[in-house]
Amino acid sequence: MKIAIVEDEYLASSYLKSILEQQNIVPIAEITVLKSVKEAVVFFAENNVDLAFMDIHLGDGKSLEIFEKTIIACPVIFVTAYDSYAIRVFKHFTIDYLLKPFEEQELFEALEKFKKIKNTFNSDATIQSLVAIENPETSKIQRHFLVNHGYKLISVNENDITYFVASGKHLFIYLNSGNSHLYNNTLTDIIHNLDPVIFFKVNRKYIVNRNIIKEVIKHSNQKIELKLTVRPVEDDPIIISKKEINNFKNWLDQ
Repeated sequence: MKIAIVEDEYLASSYLKSILEQQNIVPIAEITVLKSVKEAVVFFAENNVDLAFMDIHLGDGKSLEIFEKTIIACPVIFVTAYDSYAIRVFKHFTIDYLLKPFEEQELFEALEKFKKIKNTFNSDATIQSLVAIENPETSKIQRHFLVNHGYKLISVNENDITYFVASGKHLFIYLNSGNSHLYNNTLTDIIHNLDPVIFFKVNRKYIVNRNIIKEVIKHSNQKIELKLTVRPVEDDPIIISKKEINNFKNWLDQ
């Protein structure tokens, strides 16, 4: 397999390259080191690799600019010195991250994770994580939700929410009390405002709070069902979308 390292610090890229060349978890035929956004854009426009390691800040810009200027279809493992919020975003949206300075064992664990989920990698999630990090003002977590209740307006706290459910063109918030409220948003958009540690979009219909998950039933590798501590909107079983199964497992493991 081919690997690209996008890193502007010589010592950091040399250290990572050295460990990769000595490990035996994945067979590596070629490692390319790219020192800038400009180099990376030119390289990825003309070449494909199986895995990329990327620092967030480079000498001539940020990793997000690479994704904006070319297509990177391979899985990405970020090597970062970012804070805890960034790490939480990376854990939710990407294969893995390495926090500088990292040990060999941490790299080995990231490679093992890559082996397990490389076939179901979703590049959109990588871009989403970078956007969240680089635009903190637009990615603030929403903790309260204003809903109508008769002639009153109620501010619902995230801790009171069991799940969000899409019904036709409408979105409903269901609460611990059993009540539900119509909310002016969509399932696709609201997931970006929610705390990724608490909420997960399991399919096109449900976003669930991890605290109401009673059981996770594995019917097969491609079919996983959720049992909740509260009654779902419909009697049909809640099945996790196939493309989200690995992300869901990683989320539960946080």
